[in-house]
Amino acid sequence: MLFIQNIISFILHIDEHLNEIIRNFGSWSYVILFLIVFVETGIVIFPFLPGDSLLFAAGALAAVNNVFNLGLLIFVFFAAAVIGDTVNYHIGKTLGTAITQNRWIGRLVNQEKIDKAEMFFNKHGGKTIVIARFMPFIRTFIPFIAGSSRMDYRYFLTYNILGAALWVGLFTIVGYLFGNISFVKDNFSTIILAVIMLSILPPIISYVKSHLRKK
Repeated sequence: MLFIQNIISFILHIDEHLNEIIRNFGSWSYVILFLIVFVETGIVIFPFLPGDSLLFAAGALAAVNNVFNLGLLIFVFFAAAVIGDTVNYHIGKTLGTAITQNRWIGRLVNQEKIDKAEMFFNKHGGKTIVIARFMPFIRTFIPFIAGSSRMDYRYFLTYNILGAALWVGLFTIVGYLFGNISFVKDNFSTIILAVIMLSILPPIISYVKSHLRKK
C-alpha cells in the first residue's frame, strides 16, 4: 500500500521529485529516467509507473531550469522506450500468456487485461504498437501480446521505433515549449494531472463503448 502511495505522490508531484533526483544524483539522473521509462514499457508487471507525465515534466524542467539537455533527454527516453518494448516483446514470445497463471503476477496481469489488449491488437494490426504508446497500461501489454502472438520481429521493430519517436518527441517537446509559461509554472501539479487524465481518456472511452455494445 505504501508503495502505491509513493507512486501516486511521485506522479502528482513529479516536478518536485525530479528536482530532488537531480540534486541527489546529478548527471546520473538520466540513468534513473531511462530506468523508469524502460521498466514502465518493458516489464509487464509495472504498467502503473509514470510515462506521459514524466516526459512532459522532464521537458518542462529542461526549459525552466536548464537542468536537462533537451537533445540528450529525448535520446535517453527514446532509447528506453525502444529497448523496453523490445524486452517486453521477447518476454511475451518466451512466456506467452502462461505468465497470468502466476499467483502474484496474475493479480496485476490477468487474462482479462491480456484479452482486452489482444482485441485492440487484432483490430488495429501493426499500428496498434504506435497507438498504444499514447495509452497508459495498454502500452505495457501490447508488446507482450505482439511477442506471444509471434509477430515478425522486424515488423514489430519498425512500429516500435516509430511509436517511440512520436511519443517521446511529442510529450518531451510540448513540455519544453510550455515549461516557461507562468501559468504552467504556477499550476504544474494541475497540468500534470490534466496530462494524466487526457492520457487515460482513450482506454476509458474504448471500455465504455465495449460495455455499451455488450448491453
